[in-house]
Amino acid sequence: MKRRDFFRKGMFASLGATALGTGAAFASNTETPFRKVAKNVIFLVSDGMSTGTLNMADLLLKQKEGRRSRWIGAYQGNMMKRSLMETASTNSIVTDSAAAGSSWGCGMRVPNGSLNIGPNGEEPMPILQKYKAAGKSVGCVTSVQIAHATPASFCVNEKSRSAMPAIAEKYKDLRFDVMMGGGDELFNSAHRADKKDLYQDFKAAGFTVAKTRDELMKVQGNGPLLGIFSEGGLPFAIDRENDPEIKKAVPTLGEMVTKAIELLSKNPNGFAMQIEGGKVDWAAHANDAPALLYDQIDFDEAVGIALDFASKDGETLVIMTTDHGNANPGLFDGSVEGKFGTLFTSTRSNEWVLKQLNGDNTPSQVVDLINSYQGITINSEEATAILKNYQVVNEDGLYDTGKIPLKLLSEIQVPYTGISWAGTGHSSDHVELAMYGPGSENLPAFIENYKLHNFMLNATHVPAMAYAW
Repeated sequence: MKRRDFFRKGMFASLGATALGTGAAFASNTETPFRKVAKNVIFLVSDGMSTGTLNMADLLLKQKEGRRSRWIGAYQGNMMKRSLMETASTNSIVTDSAAAGSSWGCGMRVPNGSLNIGPNGEEPMPILQKYKAAGKSVGCVTSVQIAHATPASFCVNEKSRSAMPAIAEKYKDLRFDVMMGGGDELFNSAHRADKKDLYQDFKAAGFTVAKTRDELMKVQGNGPLLGIFSEGGLPFAIDRENDPEIKKAVPTLGEMVTKAIELLSKNPNGFAMQIEGGKVDWAAHANDAPALLYDQIDFDEAVGIALDFASKDGETLVIMTTDHGNANPGLFDGSVEGKFGTLFTSTRSNEWVLKQLNGDNTPSQVVDLINSYQGITINSEEATAILKNYQVVNEDGLYDTGKIPLKLLSEIQVPYTGISWAGTGHSSDHVELAMYGPGSENLPAFIENYKLHNFMLNATHVPAMAYAW
């Protein structure tokens, strides 16, 4: 199927409210809207979630707390329509987050690194702009920078995913209703190269700006909301939950989602939002098992909030998926005592542990630190190896946070946790895709990623893209 004649911004805006309200397709060869109508769409993406990540988080909850994850529990209860999704971009079988998110965001595959810019320079309108034009409230919630690739893929056209300072500026003019996550460096004049104070600019444009958990909880919904709760990505969930100061200051993904639904659902025309567990991907790149599993569990809380809202509302399509696999971790030794069970009592990520050390520590200090926070007792030779390699940067991990030996520690941990990794990068795996609510009955057993764009529009009876066959 050739894809030409995509909507561009002016073309879509010129149609007016009357055309948008009809729900009719723009061309006779466009798929007709689904029989059931979804008033709202909640799109949840656990970025970089390999199948093993979903599996191990469920196993951890079952062994530690005696319950299933909400995602797997929904499968077990047969309440979801389930599918596999292909994740390629235009120039690679292995996608990056920008191209993967853009396939959903604009309905066509784009090259890795770009946001809703096609291989021939096409600039189809991103989906949240379409929903905003259709009269719905829209927003994004993420555990990484709000201008990072995945949230941006639903919002803007940009040649490079790296243009996060410019993307942050674009959000002000788009006036989306709720935008929450990390990325203080993108809004704070002290960190921006151009010294612009975007916080002040957003306030002047009528936005409520929240920078702490307490400020977020007090938001009533007078105007659009910008919530920025950290520099860079938010802390890993395992580190947040075990640090009282961070826990008091930084909301969980679930708390942000709860507030977002509260605000967005006030619109009688409905809403569309994207929720991203972005630090699942960062943990996978670092082969950081404690960070990975507890951030997946943090994301699973958001899954439960969305499903609970949708089950009561009856008009909400919930979509749960990932943009690609990453590092393909798996549990290869199922012993709970002394192996996988160490993850039940771990209180810190590998990243946090390694940031407490430097090359001047003694091997015994390394052994004691890891044992105290992760319940693993490595030997003195392994501790010495960590110290010797302390100034070696892990070049394979895209989100390595400095000169800390993340990859080495993960390799040392394998016989202690039973968890192994295939690598530190994205994979070409077909990934999990699940849906609940009106429209889910139309989900095929296998789908290419870019087809979700029209799927969401058809489910809500908002005009879908016109294709030339």
